[in-house]
Amino acid sequence: MGQPVFELQRASRWFGALPALENLSLTIQAGERVALLGPSGAGKSTLLSLLNGSLAPSSGSVRVLGQDLGYLSPRHLRRVQRQVGMVYQQHHLVTNLSVIHNVNAGHLGRWSPLRAAWSLVWPQAVPVAAAALAQVGIPEKLYARTDRLSGGQQQRVALARVLVQDPVAILADEPIASVDPARSLDLMDLLRDLCTQTGKTLVVSLHEVAFAQSHCDRIIGLRQGQVLFDVPTAAVTTDWVEALYRF
Repeated sequence: MGQPVFELQRASRWFGALPALENLSLTIQAGERVALLGPSGAGKSTLLSLLNGSLAPSSGSVRVLGQDLGYLSPRHLRRVQRQVGMVYQQHHLVTNLSVIHNVNAGHLGRWSPLRAAWSLVWPQAVPVAAAALAQVGIPEKLYARTDRLSGGQQQRVALARVLVQDPVAILADEPIASVDPARSLDLMDLLRDLCTQTGKTLVVSLHEVAFAQSHCDRIIGLRQGQVLFDVPTAAVTTDWVEALYRF
């Protein structure tokens, strides 16, 4: 195998006296589709925040694309972070802007402040935005106001923004927690297919065991900030899942 996309070595994260993650060591390779399973408070969101560099470990190390994030300057950290796209449950869109402006936010890590400001007046990189929206199935919404889209369409805009960013890896934090089953399947299919077609690494936190099994090739079970199991999807047993969610 080549260089891992993500590598944690004995990483822990504490919030005051409360441990969110303890002594995690794991490696995620390029092209893997990894599901993070576990009850609320298990540490899934904290782990994603360590992987995208928005949180630093209290101890241990986090390496992304071979770079130890703890030793990087802010400038170099941002450069690494551009290679990691994030899909949030709440989309993080500016809803009073047109879709193209929200999609073009994926360029902000590369564009100068002047070009970013000018793009709000005269949209830049229109063909790139249009191609991303075509990939997620809503090419006709390029100039629509974002607040006039359905929730499912807004999710697709958020994913198109990540495609424009063109990261090596996509992290998704509970992307289907607040949507109906049909839309959940639609979004999970989209995430899986886009990552498969482009070779991007996917790490997605989920509560739904069935989606983890059907859309990911590896499952990491987290409980009380520790890894309970980390195995290929086919190896996960009912007993392990029951232990993961046992009160």
